[in-house]
Amino acid sequence: MTTLAGGTDTLTRDALTVLQPGFAGTTAPDWLLRRLGEGLASVGLFGRNVASPGQLAALTAQLRAEREDVLVAVDEEGGDVTRLEVRTGSSFPGNHALGAVDDVALTREVARELGRRLAACGVNFDWAPVADVNSDPANPVIGVRSFGADPDLAARHTAAYVTGLQSAGVAACTKHFPGHGDTAVDSHLAMPRIDVPAEVLDSRDLVPFRAAVAAGTRAVMSAHILVPALDPDRPATLSRRILTDLLRGELGYDGLIVTDGMEMRAIAAAYGIERGSVLAVAAGADAICVGGGLDDDGTVRRLRDALVSAVRAGELPEERLADAAERVRRLARWTAQAAPGGDGAAAPDANGSAAGAFPDDIGLVAARRALTVTRSGPYEPPASAPYVAAFTPVANIAVGDETPWGVAAELPRLLPGTVTGSFTGADAGPVALTAAGDRRIVAVVRDEHRHPWMTAALDALLAARPDTIVVEMGIPEAPPRGALHIATHGAARVCGRAAAEIVAGVRRA
Repeated sequence: MTTLAGGTDTLTRDALTVLQPGFAGTTAPDWLLRRLGEGLASVGLFGRNVASPGQLAALTAQLRAEREDVLVAVDEEGGDVTRLEVRTGSSFPGNHALGAVDDVALTREVARELGRRLAACGVNFDWAPVADVNSDPANPVIGVRSFGADPDLAARHTAAYVTGLQSAGVAACTKHFPGHGDTAVDSHLAMPRIDVPAEVLDSRDLVPFRAAVAAGTRAVMSAHILVPALDPDRPATLSRRILTDLLRGELGYDGLIVTDGMEMRAIAAAYGIERGSVLAVAAGADAICVGGGLDDDGTVRRLRDALVSAVRAGELPEERLADAAERVRRLARWTAQAAPGGDGAAAPDANGSAAGAFPDDIGLVAARRALTVTRSGPYEPPASAPYVAAFTPVANIAVGDETPWGVAAELPRLLPGTVTGSFTGADAGPVALTAAGDRRIVAVVRDEHRHPWMTAALDALLAARPDTIVVEMGIPEAPPRGALHIATHGAARVCGRAAAEIVAGVRRA
């Protein structure tokens, strides 16, 4: 066994290299810096690690002082899933809003600008874009994170997003392979299952991933889903048939394969994270994402030791682990070259936009263009400060409940004195009516079609107050109603601002 400088043998170093752990706090703990010196090559950042752009830049500089080529990854999709702006809401609309506009040049430029902001903070690896075709409107975890339900639309915007993001020197990680859009179960909580023929998967779910591969995506993230038509026994993350035979073989993909978070119950409950990590690498995964809920040195040590033990026991070929580690290092080399000032600094792509073709506030421009506005008749804005009744569902884990959403932060700037209340449950409508008093009501919902209590609440409001304004900030599956109905196709802060402008009458859609 070869021993490297610092006393770490090659096998142990490779086992550390394939891990992508998280940590707690806004500065790097000593254990993490020590592991970087021993071979750890990637770090995953979450909302808990970000306080401000300046703080994030200092944190990534701290990591690079220990390992210059470290991959610093973040789950920054824009829209509902933001880590850079976790406490305020995103300055960029998410995928569904971009799909609603259906301007690939706009999508490319939004992704490029988001990439520039990530790179400025020292982040060089983004777990985005979501390429899932949201074919099940009741999907509890994808929804507005998807470009839409049409495979070709999702494909062209996935490719544009990959191109734009990587032109800023940030590696894209297209997810969740082979497609998480036709699920009614959140893989954070249990194992989803997609029971459709292989032909349907080929013509629907795989289409955006083929486009991402053709666009040169540097990474692909696996899904914790069971797809019996592809592998009846193991979920995609642990399936050689899916990761090696399909993704590498049939789709011709040669970049990094990253797992979704191994602490998610779809894997952790059935296999455990140690066994699951061994099976994932054996199946063809190159990097093990862990840290969304597990963020300590003990987790890193256990996973490292599990991989080493599996190699020594003959359960995991040493060549497979070495290949996975080398793919991680290869991506690290690409990010170093693609970074501003690197030898291979990223240039605008052949289809890129000319400098100055898009305004600096590209996110707000995109959010405004994404609005779908339906009026029941001539619309009169509120004559005085309205009452915002936010009907608030339980946030899925990917989005998190710490990020504000709705129009409450934006409407008071246009209509001073606006009051907001948050409601949930069967009596939400009558309670909101009482709270609103004589004020004009702005009812804000998120995926009304998935929550019968929201429909009941709107029924109660509109029966008593037909001049109610409705803002839908999820998938606009339910029929529009109200004096004014605004579908934002996402709940990012800029989507709230764009909607507030229409409600207040300062802009017409």
